[in-house]
Amino acid sequence: MKPVKIFIVILILAVLLFYVNLPNQVSWSKNIFGRSIEGQINIPHPTIYLLGTPIPTSYPLHLGLDLAGGSHLVFEAQSQDLAIEERNRLTEALTENIRRRIDIYGVSESLVQSAWEDEILRIIVELPGVEDTKEAIALVGQTAQLDFRRQADEASVSAGFVVTDLTGADLKSSGVDFNPNTNQPVVTLEFTDQGREKFAQITQEVQGQILAIFLDEVPLSFPVVEEPITQGQALISGQFSLDEAKKLSAQLNAGALPVSLDLVSQKTVEATLGDQSIRKSIIAGLVGLAAVAIFTLAFYGSLGLFACFSLFIYALASFFLYRIIPITLTLPGIAGFVLSVGMAVDANIVIFERLRAELRTGKSYQVAREVAFGKAWDSIKDANICTLIAGFVLFNPFDWSFLPLAGMVRGFALTLSLGVIVSLFTGIVVTRNLMRVFSK
Repeated sequence: MKPVKIFIVILILAVLLFYVNLPNQVSWSKNIFGRSIEGQINIPHPTIYLLGTPIPTSYPLHLGLDLAGGSHLVFEAQSQDLAIEERNRLTEALTENIRRRIDIYGVSESLVQSAWEDEILRIIVELPGVEDTKEAIALVGQTAQLDFRRQADEASVSAGFVVTDLTGADLKSSGVDFNPNTNQPVVTLEFTDQGREKFAQITQEVQGQILAIFLDEVPLSFPVVEEPITQGQALISGQFSLDEAKKLSAQLNAGALPVSLDLVSQKTVEATLGDQSIRKSIIAGLVGLAAVAIFTLAFYGSLGLFACFSLFIYALASFFLYRIIPITLTLPGIAGFVLSVGMAVDANIVIFERLRAELRTGKSYQVAREVAFGKAWDSIKDANICTLIAGFVLFNPFDWSFLPLAGMVRGFALTLSLGVIVSLFTGIVVTRNLMRVFSK
């Protein structure tokens, strides 16, 4: 593709990235003759349909607890002498049940992470916007209550359900299997010896009716008992996807494993502190970008314009990735972005210095430009690979034992690494094509 066509594609990409990064609403206020006038500007973001597939043009920016405010809780679950399989089942069950409670409560953009340290399961919960710590503890820390309920009226499901004496204490475990005839996922239930007798009697009494399953007073499933089950093992079949079957199984295990959560740490972040952090971070980022732009323009002249445009594309692309992945943006994450700004302009500086060196040997501009990019690539590649390795070590995907700092450290590592990858694109593709198009 010719450089001019690539330049046009870059311009279109810049406009699209700029539009997607625009907020849905912009609030403004002015003081005119001692009177405060406020207003809002709505920016439309319609959904575009491409070959029948909806493509949204608005992606929210997810803010972490330190920016949005809210509650930060750390729980521990004491569980001795558990096998690896039982540990995994306990982890999935507790985290899924906590997420379910949070969803029912209506908290958006929450974070639930878990890690084992020796025989202690540690769970960290971040609830943006929830500043009432007592309310958050009551929401998350209660032990799951599972029970089975029969129809109050055989003729009508809407009449409600009657609680039976079959509870989560009678359920040994739940899992996921596949129906050999239909190859559809099914949820398996295995009861204890005492639960087997209760389940056998209840299924004989309610054959052909619904035996509903409730968790924390909220219905999970409404399976119909097709025949009496006396062996203590049952299947829940339906039009499940694999993810839906795993989710239901984890929720059942949450009620079958009556493990209490002990609160070991709590912290409340006020929203006003988050607003101040956002403002200061934006100012710091703008100052950093301005300082880099002034330096490149003063030291490299017209070449500095290419670097500034490349940085503009870099910033738009980075925030677009934060939105679409999505990445929960925290203060350390913003620090990683600001640091990666310096990494982004570094590639341009290496290219410009190589260009100056080649021009001093008497080469024409076009030849010196291509040679400079070829020689600068080795240095740029090595430097960025080293930074990516450092980011991988900081992200440390194999170990979660250093919670609760894991979220902050990983946020920094992730934004830094993404910034390095985007800077390779803007430094090599954007800057190079700008220099080719405007070579004269």
